Amino acid sequence: MNLKKMSALVTSGLLFLIVLMVVINTVSIISKKSKEKVAMILNYKIKPKDMVASYNYLEIKVEPVKEEKIEDKKEVEQPKEEEIDTAPLKDEAIYVGKITAYGADCAGCSGLGNLACPTKNGNKYSLANDGEYYSDSEFGSIRIIAADLSKFPCGTVVKITHNKLGEFYAVVLDTGASMQNASARGEVWMDLAFKTESDPEIYSVTSSNTTFAVQRWGW
Repeated sequence: MNLKKMSALVTSGLLFLIVLMVVINTVSIISKKSKEKVAMILNYKIKPKDMVASYNYLEIKVEPVKEEKIEDKKEVEQPKEEEIDTAPLKDEAIYVGKITAYGADCAGCSGLGNLACPTKNGNKYSLANDGEYYSDSEFGSIRIIAADLSKFPCGTVVKITHNKLGEFYAVVLDTGASMQNASARGEVWMDLAFKTESDPEIYSVTSSNTTFAVQRWGW
């Protein structure tokens, strides 16, 4: 082999080594960049729509993760309990007094038992013709009673607790001088109405210790 050929061979070998070193260096740089990009992916959100492929490696646009603010929990104010009015209602008035009874044909009566109060509809009421029970729109069929109308106006309903007759309801539709005089003395006196004085139950009504609990005041 002559010198000229050897020189060409050496030159070719050196060029090959230079090219090889350039390739190795390039691969090393690309590998390093790829590792850096992978590390960045771990700390950032990746937007797939922004990914762009290049001829030598995949370029990825990243966006920093936004920290979500956690609002402080505000204490929820508990609704205040409504104040309850403990004052007694007017409709809960309770009286203890005397009760008697009378019939439509009592002494001095007309025999018809025409009552002093008109009904809720403004009609006249007769014990003899209409009976001793009144049909009330709110309380149903209840007894009729006389009382002082200045204290217990027409249409007032009372629940009566009697030691013999038990509990029953009555509506104030009549009055009398005895009841008015009792009110003047600070007493309560009511008179239970019957269709006739001959009713045997009329004699078991009189009592001085009867409870009258007002359920409704007037019409």
